[in-house]
Amino acid sequence: MTQAVRALVTGGTGRVGAAVAARVRCDGGAVVAAGRAYGDVATAAGARAVVARAVAELGGLDLLVNAAADGFAPRELDEITEADWDAAMGASAKSTFFLAQAAAAHLRESRGLLVVIEDVAAYQPWPLFAPHCAAKAAQAMLTKVLARALAPEVRVCGIAPGPVAVEPEQVERRASETLLGRVGRPEDVADAVAYLARATFVTGTSLVVDGGRLLQTGRGSDA
Repeated sequence: MTQAVRALVTGGTGRVGAAVAARVRCDGGAVVAAGRAYGDVATAAGARAVVARAVAELGGLDLLVNAAADGFAPRELDEITEADWDAAMGASAKSTFFLAQAAAAHLRESRGLLVVIEDVAAYQPWPLFAPHCAAKAAQAMLTKVLARALAPEVRVCGIAPGPVAVEPEQVERRASETLLGRVGRPEDVADAVAYLARATFVTGTSLVVDGGRLLQTGRGSDA
């Protein structure tokens, strides 16, 4: 990342978002780490307000990282509600689209980068997380759609983490699901963001950061 980078990280107070924000700061950038209190990015009006506020604080925008998340809770099929769907789709697919829409002019001006924090759930059917899987699959497709829509001025890339923010009691089981035999850290996602910021010939693709989970768990297992 360059010294002058001006970054907005939505979901910036969560474990992954906070690690990304810290990495940008460490690399000399200016960051707005926008959590829920900063604004609701699941609505078009909220996304516009968050982007406008961040641009005013930063004086422009070079990097937008959408790490906002919601609706990740296990539910049996007959227990899933419309509210569960709204939470998952709002934080993932809707926020990605409306943040991109709101930030497009600023990112075009700076020839910037949009990074979408996806999830390996986009590629695996987890029966207890149907809304989450569907929302993340939609989000992964938006990475490609937005890359085409915003080219050539703006690059759009995705990062699909595996087990990188794991509760202590789940570490052993999650580690066994990866080829590397260990879980990752939020900083591993931050490293991937830093790489994409430098990789100026990369756009429209998603970088999987999962320790080989997708290969190790060939069939769709629960998260």
